Amino acid sequence: MATSSQDSSSSKRHFHWTNKVATEDTEASSTTPNEDDKNGRSGIKTHVSLSTPRKKKLPAAAVSIARLRSAVSSFRKSRSSLPFGLGSRVIGTLFGYRRGHVHFALQKEAGSPPAFLVELATPISGLVREMASGLVRIALECDKPKAEDHNKKGTTVVRLLEESTWRTYCNGKKCGFATRRDCGDKEWKILKAVEPISTGAGVLPAGNEVEAGPDGGELMYMRAKFERIVGSRDSEAFYMMNPDSNGTPELSIYLLRV
Repeated sequence: MATSSQDSSSSKRHFHWTNKVATEDTEASSTTPNEDDKNGRSGIKTHVSLSTPRKKKLPAAAVSIARLRSAVSSFRKSRSSLPFGLGSRVIGTLFGYRRGHVHFALQKEAGSPPAFLVELATPISGLVREMASGLVRIALECDKPKAEDHNKKGTTVVRLLEESTWRTYCNGKKCGFATRRDCGDKEWKILKAVEPISTGAGVLPAGNEVEAGPDGGELMYMRAKFERIVGSRDSEAFYMMNPDSNGTPELSIYLLRV
């Protein structure tokens, strides 16, 4: 036991001695520096002074990158909120009264405002007859702006879905013209009435949600999901996605600017 106490006391003395020696060496080195130490310290100070501006640039660069990312994200959000920000899958609805014309609407989602709404000169009864064949191709064509109009200052290129007048072809036969329409209260009520329907066709009786036709007739509709293919800024195609390939008429709609 005595031996252990002596060893511990000697170890403590050795520990304090090493600390004392280290402290004295530190003080000696700090109080009596040579020329090399001065040059080394001056070099260290010079290096620190040069590296300080670089460290200050990093936060500025990071802030600028963050601002850029924020601007890009806000731009994407604003673009996605626009009705023209359609994706590769859209909802298409054809509707019209029995003795009226065909209306065609494209929506990004079931409850979103239509990004594209046109009234075709084709009667709904004629479209039903074409669909009986099981293969329907509807092409809507409009004219490109003239070169002199395109070169004028202040003129902007209109989006394809914003064109106002179209020539209509149904299975290769000319069917008059189609006109772009704004979604009014009447059209919006119809789209809200068929909103729960993802895919299907039928008749909506006149009532609180749907107004009666000019002749008191019922409203016919067909609603389905369409695959959107963008060829260029002057051409887009919409293909009806059939849940099954038996008995369901295939429908394709093309928008062309020629």
